[in-house]
Amino acid sequence: MDTRNAAFLGAWPGKRDHREGYRLRWWDDQGSLLLWDTEQIEQEHQRVERLTAQLRAAGIEPEL
Repeated sequence: MDTRNAAFLGAWPGKRDHREGYRLRWWDDQGSLLLWDTEQIEQEHQRVERLTAQLRAAGIEPEL
């Protein structure tokens, strides 16, 4: 069986929708958690905020 780019279900302890507990989450074949859409959006938002701050620190006003 070829497991490249495979995803696996596993238990994830954490908080989601104001509830703490274990959830089934998808993991890649490297053991990295595959993010939910909302997590991906938040991660991208944080990246944009960091880059915006770096540009402003360099004297560049980004057009958003």
